Amino acid sequence: MTNVLPAGTGASLSAEVLGVTQAPAGDRSQTLTWVVAGIAMVLALMAPALWNGFPLIFPDTGGYVSRPIEGTLGMGRSALYGLFLYAGVPLSFWPNAILQSALTVWLIVLTMRTHGLGGRPWLALGIVAMLSACTSLPWFAGQLMPDILFPCAVLALALLAFRSAQLSGWERFGLAAVIVVAIPSHMAAAGMCVGVIAALWLLSRVKIFALPSPRLWLATSAVAAGIAMCPVSNYAITGNFTFTPGGSSFLFGRLIEDGIVARYLDEQCPNPALKLCAAKADLPKLADDWLWGDNLFNKLGGYEVWGPEEKTIILATIARYPLEHAATAVADTLSQFVSFRTEVSVHDNEPTISTFGDRFPQLFPQFMKARQQDEKFNVAPLNWLYVPVAALAIAGIGAALIWRRRFAVAPELAALCLSILLALAANAAICGIFSHPVDRYQSRLVPLAPFAIALLIAQRRRDRSNDTSLGQASPIA
Repeated sequence: MTNVLPAGTGASLSAEVLGVTQAPAGDRSQTLTWVVAGIAMVLALMAPALWNGFPLIFPDTGGYVSRPIEGTLGMGRSALYGLFLYAGVPLSFWPNAILQSALTVWLIVLTMRTHGLGGRPWLALGIVAMLSACTSLPWFAGQLMPDILFPCAVLALALLAFRSAQLSGWERFGLAAVIVVAIPSHMAAAGMCVGVIAALWLLSRVKIFALPSPRLWLATSAVAAGIAMCPVSNYAITGNFTFTPGGSSFLFGRLIEDGIVARYLDEQCPNPALKLCAAKADLPKLADDWLWGDNLFNKLGGYEVWGPEEKTIILATIARYPLEHAATAVADTLSQFVSFRTEVSVHDNEPTISTFGDRFPQLFPQFMKARQQDEKFNVAPLNWLYVPVAALAIAGIGAALIWRRRFAVAPELAALCLSILLALAANAAICGIFSHPVDRYQSRLVPLAPFAIALLIAQRRRDRSNDTSLGQASPIA
C-alpha cells in the first residue's frame, strides 16, 4: 500500500501526516475525506476551549508562562513548557491549543493504523467524537497546561515498544520527540515512563502473560533523553543547569496531610535546630494549604531557604516511621488510582489572572470575557458521565487482558491495554506518593482506557466481518 498523499503535498492535517497508508496515492476523494475528518477531530478536541472563547487556564498557567519572561525557575513549573506557551502570546494562545489537539489526533490515528484499523477516517472521527463527548480529553487538549502530554507520552511509548516495525523512520522520531518534550514539561511524566518501561521489561519475561516481545531500547533512549533535557532546557531558558525545583516540597506537603510531620514535631519539639518547631501551631492540615498562597511555607523562605530543613525532616521521618511511610504511600496510591473526576478551575485562578493582567495587557479584555472568567461555569455535572465511563473502561481492559483468548484480543492490542493499565498505576503511585491524591492527576490520563475499549470493539467488529466474508465465499469445485 502507498501513502494517501503523493510526496510533497502540503495540505494541513493531510493523510500522510496522520499516518494513513491504506488508500491509493491518486485517490483525491480519500485525501479530502481525511483532511475533513482530521480538521473535525481537532475541532472536537478544541470544543471546550472554543465554547469558552479562550484556551482554558489553570492557577498554574501563569507560573509556567512567567518562567521564560523572568528567566527564573519556579516550583514545579517547567521553563520549557512556559516557553511553548509564551510563543503563542501573539495569537492569544490559540496555536498552543491547536498544536496540543493536533498532536493528540495524530497519536490516536497512528495507534489505530498500527493496530490494523487504518484507512478509516470516519471510524477515527467517531472515536475522537466519543472521547470528546464522554471523557475529560478535550478539557486537557485545549488547556494551557502540560497535562495533555501525559496520555500522549503513554501512546508514544507503547507504539515505540510494540509497533516499531509498523512505523516509518519519521514516525519513530516523532514519537520519541513527544516523550523527550513531555518529560521536561512535567517531571511526573519521567517517573511514569520509567515505571511503565520497567514493568514491561519484567512482565515480558513472564511466559504466562504471552506478551509480544517489546523493543524497549528506543523508548528507553527517549525517556533518558527527556530526563537529560530537563536541566539542559532550564539552562537554555533561565541559565540554571538543574532540574525543575520543588519535588521535596510536594512530598513534604503530602507528609503533612498524612500526619507524619505532626507526629515528628510532637516528638522533637522544642528543638532550636528546627525552625518549624516555632511555627508548629500554624502547621496546616492539607498539602495545598502548605504549598500555595500566603502560607507558612513561604514565610519560612520557600524551597530556596527552607529546603534543607525540609529534606532533613523527610529523611528523619523515613528512618523513624518506615511502616507508616509505606502504609500511607500504598493508601495514597490506591486513592489516586480511583480519583479521576474532571475539574476545571474557575474560582482560584487569581495567580494566572494577575500574571495575564501584568504581562499581556493586550489580551486581558478578551481573556476576561471568556466564560471561565466571566461566568465561572461548573463542569461537575459532566462527571456523572465521565466517571462511570472511565471506571467501566478500566475494568473492561482489565477483563480483556484476563480473558484475552476468549475475546480473541490480538497480542499487540493486549500489549497496548497492558501499557495503559501500567501507566495508570505508575501515575497513581508517582502523584499519590510524591505529591498527594488529586483528581486532575489521574483525570488527564484516564481517557486512554475508553480509547482502548473503542479499539477492542472496532477490532472485534472487523474480525467478525472478515469471518462472515470468508464464510460466504465458496471455493470453485
